[in-house]
Amino acid sequence: MSKRKFQLRQARKRRIRARVSGTAARPRLTVFCSLQRIYTQVVDDTGGKTLAAASSPYGKKNVAAATKVGETIAKKAKEAKVTAVVFDRNARKYHGRIKALADAARAGGLQF
Repeated sequence: MSKRKFQLRQARKRRIRARVSGTAARPRLTVFCSLQRIYTQVVDDTGGKTLAAASSPYGKKNVAAATKVGETIAKKAKEAKVTAVVFDRNARKYHGRIKALADAARAGGLQF
């Protein structure tokens, strides 16, 4: 990734995080896509705690894996007694893997 592209992505990320913050009543569902996996966390920013986390298997980062991760994070969040979250897409466009993960989490019972 070029330096300029990285700087633009970081600026988008800062803009999003300035508006999106998780509370105890409505924690933040954040998504991170590495080169090998898709990671999600349900985070209470006021308490500084991760309430639930899920990731895809190593080497799986396609739409099917994102759907599975969305289902898993919804299940773990319900176990942690979380029903409503705010969605932090982490400067990524809302399509493809990110959209599949969000749709699966909604289908699993999370509201956002």
